[in-house]
Parts: sequence; structure tokens; C-alpha cells
Amino acid sequence: MTDSIIDDPRTKFEIKLPLFEGPFDLLLFFIERDELDIYDIPIATITRDFLDYLHQMKNMNIEVASEFILVAATLMRIKAKMLIPRPVLDESGNEIDPREELVKHLLEYKKYKSVIEQLSNLEATRFQRENRGNLAIEIKKIAALVNVDAEVQNLDLYKLMKVFHKVVNRYELQKNKPIHQVVPYPYTIESQKEVLIQKLYVSKNQRISFAELLAEKPEKILAIFNFLAVLELLQLKKILLRLGEGFNNFWMEPRISSL
Repeated sequence: MTDSIIDDPRTKFEIKLPLFEGPFDLLLFFIERDELDIYDIPIATITRDFLDYLHQMKNMNIEVASEFILVAATLMRIKAKMLIPRPVLDESGNEIDPREELVKHLLEYKKYKSVIEQLSNLEATRFQRENRGNLAIEIKKIAALVNVDAEVQNLDLYKLMKVFHKVVNRYELQKNKPIHQVVPYPYTIESQKEVLIQKLYVSKNQRISFAELLAEKPEKILAIFNFLAVLELLQLKKILLRLGEGFNNFWMEPRISSL
């Protein structure tokens, strides 16, 4: 049960709302409270009670679940069908009661709810029980764990070989275990920028091709750092690029004003 106080300028009163697991739980509560016949539900009365409950939840700023809203809409739809004098007939010509599907779902929910309650009670009862053990056997097992002499007496060559085999396998696994080693690269973009500027500055032709730069030290990682350094120098407007030096190659020239 949850209690809440709603303040009104004229008066104060207390509203107590029970918490229900779902809309069918709420409908069964109304049916049992008013001692209604589940096979002949007064749809107008139960719809009014259901909607009043939802309105109280909204007034208390309690979020109404979508399943409650769906059942409320279903109740209002059944109520509207019963008010319209247009009965729906089945294949045999018998009138179909609009409440039939709702009654069917309520009976199924009531059946499963009773089974769940029984299982819950059985579970609670089971948790209160404790397995009865054999004290002599348990003491013997504990003594065997700490009795080194007894373990030595039960040793034989086969057991020793099994233990030795496990130790050897464990040693091999440890010895062949892959080792992950992080090796820092000896290059940085800043250092390669300085190298490129130095090469361009001392070059007689005041330019150098990218292929020549790669040929000096053909390392993949160095080529990446050099390329990134070229892009940064180009963005800083410290060098110029001249194309036409072959496929995937270009000349680098310094900007005189930048030097």
C-alpha cells in the first residue's frame, strides 16, 4: 500500500491506493471486492472504477503503464458495443457477448495467478529448509583434507606421474605464452617537420622529391610520419608542392618568406 496526502485549499484528505501488478489484477480486485459474477460483469460499473483508479494515479503524478491504458480503452470499447443495439452474431447465428474475450483473459489470468502464488509459497518454504548432513562423513572429509600423512600413504606411481605431467604442461604453457611488448617509435611529426625543413634549406636545388625522402630510409612507419609532416607543413604554409614527378610522387619546395 502507498499513502499520499493531497493538499487542497479548502480541506485535507488522505488517499490510499493499493499497488497492482497489472490491469487484470486490478479488475479481479474489483470483482472480488464487490462480489461480482465474473461471467456476467457489469461493464459500466467496473469501467467507472477502473477509470477512477487511473485518474487518482495521474493526480498523484504516478506514471500510468501503457497496459493499464490499453485495458481502459478495451473496457470503454466493450461498453460502447453493449450500448449500441447492433448485436454481433457468430457463424451459428448466436449473439456474441462483447465481454466474452475479456472474461476469457480474466479467467486465464486468475488461473495462472493462483499457480504462481502456490509456487511462490513452495519456494519460500523450501528456502527455510536446510539439508540434513551426515556428521561422521563430513568430519572424515575435513580430516582427509588436512591429514598429510593419509595423503602420502595413498600416493602411488600413477598419481605422481599425473601430477608431474600437469606440472610439465603448465611450464610449457608459461614458457610459450606470448609476450606483448610495446615499442615506442623513435619518430614524431614535429621531429620529421624539422628534418624536412633542414633538408630543404640545405638543398642546392631548394627542393626534394618525396621518393628521394623515402629512399633514404625505407621504413613504413617513417614514411607515414614523413607524409604527415608534409601535410602539416603544407597547412602551415611553410612548403610548396609541385606535381609531375612521376606516379604518386611530387617535389617539395620551401616558401622563402616562411624560412
